[in-house]
Amino acid sequence: MPIDAELLASALRALTPILLAALGGALCERAGVFNISLEGLMLIGCFGAVAGSWFTGSAWLGVLVAIAATTVFSLVLAVGSVSLKADAIVLGVAMNLLAAGLTAFLLRTVFGVQGAFSDPGLKGLGALDVPGLGDVPFVGDVLAGQSPLVYLSWLIVAVTAVFLSRHAWGLRLRGVGERPDAAQSLGVSVTKYQYAAVLAGGVLCGLAGAQLALGNVTLFSENMTSGRGWIAVVAVMLGRAAPLGVLLAALLFGVVEALGFRLQGQGLPQQAADAAPYVVTLVALFASTARRRARRPSAATAEPTAPEPARLV
Repeated sequence: MPIDAELLASALRALTPILLAALGGALCERAGVFNISLEGLMLIGCFGAVAGSWFTGSAWLGVLVAIAATTVFSLVLAVGSVSLKADAIVLGVAMNLLAAGLTAFLLRTVFGVQGAFSDPGLKGLGALDVPGLGDVPFVGDVLAGQSPLVYLSWLIVAVTAVFLSRHAWGLRLRGVGERPDAAQSLGVSVTKYQYAAVLAGGVLCGLAGAQLALGNVTLFSENMTSGRGWIAVVAVMLGRAAPLGVLLAALLFGVVEALGFRLQGQGLPQQAADAAPYVVTLVALFASTARRRARRPSAATAEPTAPEPARLV
C-alpha cells in the first residue's frame, strides 16, 4: 500500500489526541506520578468540549470548557496520590471507570440521548488556513487544512522539551521525580511541583479530548476515546517520558490507525482495523522490554557506581 499525502494527513489527525495526552502523562511521570487516568481525562475532555460548544455556540469556548473539566477532574489524582499518598494506579483505574459512567450519565441527562450526540448546529474547530502552506508540493497536502490544535501540539512538544531541559522549573520538576528527598532538602516543594504536573497533564488531556470531539469529528459518543488514553500511557513508556520520544511513539500509533481506516475502506473487517493499534502497542512494548533487558548488565559483571545527584536550579 503506497504511503501518500492523504494517508499522512490522516495520521497527523489520528496522532494528535494521543500526543497531547501522552505529553500530559510525560509531565506527570517526570514529577514522579504515574498517571494512567489519561483515558478518563480524555473522555471528560471530549464531553466538556461538545457540551461547551453546544451551549455557547463557540468551538473555542468548548475547548476552554474541556480544559476546565479535565483540570478539575485531575484534582482527584492530585489529591489522592500526592496529598493522601494513595496508590496512583488503583486511583487512575477508578478515575477511568468513573469517567466512562459519568459521561454516559451526563449524555442522557444533558442531551436526552443515548449512545451518541450529533447535531448540525454543533460547532467544530474546522481547519486553520496557513498562508502559502497549501502551495508547497506534497508537504502542503499533508500539513495544510489541519485543526489548529494539530499545529499547537507540535509547538507544545518543542516548548515542553525546552522547559524540561533548560528552564529552572523544568529541572526542578525532574529533580522532584528522580530524587524527591534531595529536592526537599534543597527547599523545593515536592507537593507543589507534583500538583502542577498533574494539573498541567489535565490541561493537555482537555486539549486532546477537544481535538478528538471537535477536530477529528464533531460529536460525542459513549467511550469515544476507544483506548487512546491507554495508548498514550504506552507512548509515555516507549518515549521514556521525553517529548521527542513521546512524539515518535504517538506518530507510530497514528500511522497504524490511519492505515487501519484505509484498509477498512478496502474491505478489511472493522474488528481487525480497530485492533491494529493495540496489536502494534503490544509488539512495541515487547520489543522495548527486550531491548532494555539486552542492554542491562548482569549482576555478576556490573560495576557498582555512585548515583548521580539530581540537577536542581
